[in-house]
Amino acid sequence: MGNELQTIPLSNLALAFIPVAIVTGIMLRWSLNAGSGLFAIARMLIQLALIGYALNWIFASDSALVVTALLTVMLLIASWIAMRPLEQRHWNDFGRALAAIVVGGCLTLALIILFVLEVQPWYAPRVVIPLAGMIFASSMNTVSLAAERLAAEQERSTSPVEARRLAYQAALIPLLNMLLAVGLVSLPGMMTGQILSGISPLIAARYQIMVMCMITGASGISAAVYLTLAIRKRM
Repeated sequence: MGNELQTIPLSNLALAFIPVAIVTGIMLRWSLNAGSGLFAIARMLIQLALIGYALNWIFASDSALVVTALLTVMLLIASWIAMRPLEQRHWNDFGRALAAIVVGGCLTLALIILFVLEVQPWYAPRVVIPLAGMIFASSMNTVSLAAERLAAEQERSTSPVEARRLAYQAALIPLLNMLLAVGLVSLPGMMTGQILSGISPLIAARYQIMVMCMITGASGISAAVYLTLAIRKRM
């Protein structure tokens, strides 16, 4: 492989589905809902194909209005998905999730693009959209874990403060595991992509440190905001 990544031929890309087919076979063998897995794969293919075309248009437009509108849509979708684990969902839950991800995610995104990377202009879509995607997705997952654990603790009649503590602790487990494993067990996606594209590992490491900090901070803040808002009605 040279210093630059080459376009993957479709015939080669098809080989990447072999492990997926094995997982699907295991699901069928063990009488699991393989249909849900196939649906998820099909949806992934469609979504990534569509977003590829959409990003080409967004990058070409170079418009602050377009980028802001896309960020708003991303926030709304992330907030909605974050509430999926709850058996009983209400609009108030969605509102709390949205507020949490906006506070944790948007503040962190602003810090990164304005002061860490000093992006010019601030709405540069090739920088802002990928970073926002990482931040919002991580915040979404953490809020989702926090919401699910909080609901479980409330069903056990755990006191609000203790339920919040346990929910926050559970929500942070994937983040803390990721921080402990990075560089030893795994090379995260952004760092791997940069190294594959020929960038010095030392430079890639700096960017990955930034990514780990922004994901941890945004996710932790978002979960804390959600839990604080969620238990307020019970105190």
